[in-house]
Amino acid sequence: MNRFILYLSVVVLSVFSISSQAADVGIPALTLTTGENGESNYSVTLQVLALMTMLTFLPAMVMMMTSFARIIIVFAILRQALGLQQTPSNQIMVGMAMFLTLFIMTPVLDKVYAEAVQPYVNEEMTVVEAFQQASGPFRDFMMLQTRESDLGLFMRISGAEAVSSPEQIPFTVLVPAFVTSELKTAFQIGFMLFIPFLVIDLVVASVLMAMGMMMLSPVIISLPFKIMLFVLVDGWALVIGTLAASFGI
Repeated sequence: MNRFILYLSVVVLSVFSISSQAADVGIPALTLTTGENGESNYSVTLQVLALMTMLTFLPAMVMMMTSFARIIIVFAILRQALGLQQTPSNQIMVGMAMFLTLFIMTPVLDKVYAEAVQPYVNEEMTVVEAFQQASGPFRDFMMLQTRESDLGLFMRISGAEAVSSPEQIPFTVLVPAFVTSELKTAFQIGFMLFIPFLVIDLVVASVLMAMGMMMLSPVIISLPFKIMLFVLVDGWALVIGTLAASFGI
């Protein structure tokens, strides 16, 4: 028993000794240094930790801060207007929306790479400065697509003070205002897409009613006509071109 107590005392003293030495020396992987101009430089481990944490928010950022929301909503409304339940499938629609989003956001991503990523890789700016520079192009993109009424609404709800320039609008106000504007624009485009297909449904239903075929579903007859009309007018090119043009592309 005495020998066990002796061993335990040695282990405890060793742990306290190592802890005190680590406190005096510091762990280089988890440090925060201050530069000559007062800026803060984080160690690589902390930067990687922050980057991995941000990756968990990447799906929300793609949906809420890019053109993805407008595109996928228009595609969903178009499929509903055609009367097709599972064609194109959800996977195909999401894939189309992702690649179209990448096409539309390419100028923004190129600007982020030139102004933030490349200088950070070349060690010309700190990680904090890189994040600030990267937020600029996204802010400009969202400001161009956001209605003033939506911005005013969320400014009033948040109780934020009046700003003199768009750069002073916080992201907590800009992002929900941008999403609200995107929903409005997507439903407006979807409404315009719905009208010609609705006319076809009304004409087919009237013809079937006049022929006394009330038991026959008009959807069965109107579906081929709607698909034929959509193909003849090159509908996919028109829809994708309209979506791209709505962002100023």
